Amino acid sequence: MKSSRLEIPKEWTFRSQAVAKHFDRHVKEQLPWYDLATNAVAHFGRHYIPHNGVVYDIGASTGNIGLALKKTLVQRDAKFTAIEESREMAARYKGPPKLVITDALWFDFQPFDFAVCFLVLMFMQIEVRTALLEWFCQLIKPGGALVIVDKVQAPPGYLGTAFSRLTLQQKLAVGAHPEAILRKELSLAGYQRPLDPRTLPATARPFFQVGEFVGWIIEQPDTYA
Repeated sequence: MKSSRLEIPKEWTFRSQAVAKHFDRHVKEQLPWYDLATNAVAHFGRHYIPHNGVVYDIGASTGNIGLALKKTLVQRDAKFTAIEESREMAARYKGPPKLVITDALWFDFQPFDFAVCFLVLMFMQIEVRTALLEWFCQLIKPGGALVIVDKVQAPPGYLGTAFSRLTLQQKLAVGAHPEAILRKELSLAGYQRPLDPRTLPATARPFFQVGEFVGWIIEQPDTYA
């Protein structure tokens, strides 16, 4: 894989033309499982999005989740809304309409059938994401689901060291430059705070894990089942 040639800012931000320009290639270089996780989200979307359903992509970046869900959205005439805070990222959005440029904290969410938080919670302040998660769980319609893919705190002890090294090994295996990996990690200091899985609802069920990155699905049981 060719290098993303993304100029890593000293303090990480998505509000950067340089970051947005190279984001798609960069994220696949840094996260080799990116497409696999995206396809898994689309798989769940086919199971939980009903006809005329309400769907949210929270923290949409350039639209990979919307693109993965597009066929299901069209087939079922679902109402889809992508939410992205960064105008620089939104300018490169390629997913289906509609896109709203705003902080998710200020968006007027409605009860939904399917919503996705894909690599976004780790960039929110802890108190904010905790409140948002509680709110989202209350908004899931019966029979609906919320999908989360995020970085988690590594387990304690030597296992945590092994998890961290697995992430590094995978990045190197797909051609990421060692210096770029280190610069990215240092730039994320204070900006990226991995999720503590214990803060998730007890109903959250994991469906994916590679090292420090985990995917969960939270269902709202069908009250008529």
